[in-house]
Amino acid sequence: MITTSGLAVDGGAKAFAKMSGKAQPKVGVEEFLSIARRFGFSPEALQRLASAVSDGDLPERGPHLGRYWGSAKPSMGEQFEALAKDKFGVRHALAVSNGTGALHSTMLAIGAGPGREVICPGMGFMATSMAVALAGATPVFCDVDESLQIDPSKIEALITPRTIAVIPTHHWGVVCDMDPVMAVARKHGIKVIEDCAQSPGATYRGRFVGTIGDIGCFSISSYKIIGGGEGGMVITNDDRLFDRICQAAESGGLWRPSRCAPERYPGELFIGGNYRMSELESSINVIQLRKLAGVVDRNRAVWRRIKPQLGNYAEITWQKSNDPRGDIGYMMRYFPATDELGRKIAKALTAEGIDTSYRGAGAHPDFHVFRDMFPLFGKFADRCRAELCPVASDLYDRSLITGLDQWWSPADCDAVAAGINKVLSVYCTKIGEQA
Repeated sequence: MITTSGLAVDGGAKAFAKMSGKAQPKVGVEEFLSIARRFGFSPEALQRLASAVSDGDLPERGPHLGRYWGSAKPSMGEQFEALAKDKFGVRHALAVSNGTGALHSTMLAIGAGPGREVICPGMGFMATSMAVALAGATPVFCDVDESLQIDPSKIEALITPRTIAVIPTHHWGVVCDMDPVMAVARKHGIKVIEDCAQSPGATYRGRFVGTIGDIGCFSISSYKIIGGGEGGMVITNDDRLFDRICQAAESGGLWRPSRCAPERYPGELFIGGNYRMSELESSINVIQLRKLAGVVDRNRAVWRRIKPQLGNYAEITWQKSNDPRGDIGYMMRYFPATDELGRKIAKALTAEGIDTSYRGAGAHPDFHVFRDMFPLFGKFADRCRAELCPVASDLYDRSLITGLDQWWSPADCDAVAAGINKVLSVYCTKIGEQA
């Protein structure tokens, strides 16, 4: 008969007291050096790095680079979110894998789905409207005005009993006119989701974009003014909406006080996905977010030195600003009276050393304007007809775009301003002293 005497639980010796095999890190120095190569370090620098570290310098099992069990406490993701909450002055922030994930999670959180409509601007990257469609709802495009942002005066006519939200998108460092947008939305009881992917750090009447509506969505990526890879962020002050955003973005329940418990209130739990930001991205983006204020300040300084020096010209319309103090201003857009004039100006400015582009009539399709969003055509072709948003169709093609650089010196700014005036004075009729 077997007795319990001798069992470790009763004080006996352990059957397997200690592992004799030597564990090797799952992720080690080779992976670290692979990342270093992606940074572009020279072969000599890589050799110095390789000679300075070994797998023996790592924890026994190696680093855990996902935001999951075993992550460093506080994880880099948590640090990133804490910094965002402090930066934007909000109660909640969630780091996600990319800006599209931020938008899609938000659509699921507000209940966008079949039979629902979401109003989107007719100009701006297709990810905004695709997130609406991905949730099963219908994107309804609203025209823009000369700020190239959604035209608040045209929103109300698009609202139906099926409308659940409007997404004002702050494009290219410029901000939407949020007060009238909010007024229309509150009148009709619909949500306001701010897409801030291309203007993080911009403000409208003293408030950061992303904090004015119900939810703010950001892209923190290599293609935006901050970000080193792929990443996104969602911010809100609404506790219940934040729970639903978390469920949409991380349906494995890691965000919950008790991960696998039944729902605490109706609507808390539903089918979601996984948009967690990795610790690798968080490690980069927490540094990038700390740099945001400096990036914004330098861009504004360049804009504010150049813009007042520019003249007014009869054949040129400058992009409207809804808040000159709040815009970031990392590019300058202006509209020539004719296609021929736009092409001449772009060619002449580029020859002067001032990088300027112009699309013009017959330009290749672009996913930044609603009429060219071909992936939506299978289900929403009738929503993408060019005549539905004539201002967006016209101004997107008729935009001269001069890129500005945050690192320009005052002398650089003066030279650029003089060059723009030099070209415009040749091809246009000056009618005032400044733009």
